[in-house]
Amino acid sequence: MKTETADRNFIVVCHNLRSAGNIGSIFRTAEGAGASQIILGGYCAPGSHPKVAKTALGAQKILRSRQVFATWRALQKLKTAGYQILALEKSANARNLFTFRPRPPLALVVGNEKRGLSAALRKYCDATLAIPMRGQKESLKVAVAFGIAIYHLIDKTKIHGKNSKIERAKKNRRN
Repeated sequence: MKTETADRNFIVVCHNLRSAGNIGSIFRTAEGAGASQIILGGYCAPGSHPKVAKTALGAQKILRSRQVFATWRALQKLKTAGYQILALEKSANARNLFTFRPRPPLALVVGNEKRGLSAALRKYCDATLAIPMRGQKESLKVAVAFGIAIYHLIDKTKIHGKNSKIERAKKNRRN
């Protein structure tokens, strides 16, 4: 049984991602994690793009998405609706993803693979989070970083939805 969208308190915002493959991977991961929707801002490829569809493996048909030109307006509306808006970005003021305490409902924002998110967009975010890197490389592929972040944030906030596999397993243990 799928988690009902109304039970989910997690929205994904992608801004100016160049790679349709990354967008497809994010669709697939977000759907599997139980996000309620993806907002594609700037010049992101739509869910109907063949390369998105190839990587998403049908998740783009399951997960609600919408294309917006002005990503800042979408972030402004989410903030007004009470979402905590979190940027996933390697920057000087970024906080460690693994020690940060989020509060639902959440919107996770990822940006361009090379340039990240602009300072103008980060102004709409409540916090900027980064995954600590232990090796010589300074960053991860955006879709990989997104996958790590969404599952960690869901675990931290216990956003699973009443019909998720996790909640069903808990219920079965009680019975």
